[in-house]
Amino acid sequence: MFDDRYDLDPVARMKPRRGPVERTDVPLAKGLVVEHTESEWCGAVVGAREGFVQLEDFRGKVRTFPLSDGFLIDGKPVRLVRPAAPKGGRTRTASGSFAAPQQRARVAMPSRIFVEGKHDAELVEQVWGDDLRVEGVVVELLQGADNLQQVLAEFGPCAERRAGVLLDHLVIGSKETRIADAIARGPLGAHVLIVGHPFVDIWQAVKPGRVGLEVWPTIPRNIEWKAGICRALGWPSDEPADIADAWSRIRGRVRNFRDLEPELVGRVEHLIDFVTVG
Repeated sequence: MFDDRYDLDPVARMKPRRGPVERTDVPLAKGLVVEHTESEWCGAVVGAREGFVQLEDFRGKVRTFPLSDGFLIDGKPVRLVRPAAPKGGRTRTASGSFAAPQQRARVAMPSRIFVEGKHDAELVEQVWGDDLRVEGVVVELLQGADNLQQVLAEFGPCAERRAGVLLDHLVIGSKETRIADAIARGPLGAHVLIVGHPFVDIWQAVKPGRVGLEVWPTIPRNIEWKAGICRALGWPSDEPADIADAWSRIRGRVRNFRDLEPELVGRVEHLIDFVTVG
């Protein structure tokens, strides 16, 4: 008889056997929410180039990671890969236009598109960014419709330097409509195109089905609209970071122009045509 108490290492037997991790290939797409395995950084895909991917967290901070790293989606290991071009056809951008061949970035053209705020600019970039870069069109912020007259006066629109403007809530009787009408009748109006959508905020231009709603809820006037939307969806709304997180969630559901209301899509396309004519 032999005493084999020490022949087997019970601790070693408890260790999980490690082998290659099986990862599912997932095509890169803007808005795709993933977690970087090593750093545990979680965010939505906002860009990818030269073997790297950019992830934006709910606070709006962006970090870049190598595509060769490991990632998780809903806790499952994945490998992020560039989407394959369809056989016998050309790829399309998120706006639905044919993607242009890869080329050097164009020098910005003198004409500009102005939008009311950061969220408007982010949505326009997400869907029309590829088109705008090809044309060399820069999108600038107004920080509110009240600043439009001053911004345009400083910009100095002319025949070779057009200004396209996208406003929220451009409906009969609204403040935005009065501002737009005054500018159209003034000396700057000849080289300025002001268009808008009927929604209270750009959030509403995302089809409600993308966030699990049949319709966007009506928020009483005595409640700040974005905070009211967050509460209606059961999301936190007390801090600015809560509003930023909510917009990140909503924008992350937008895959392409089909996820937006036609009242916004048509207006943005009109602006791009206006500032790129000639």
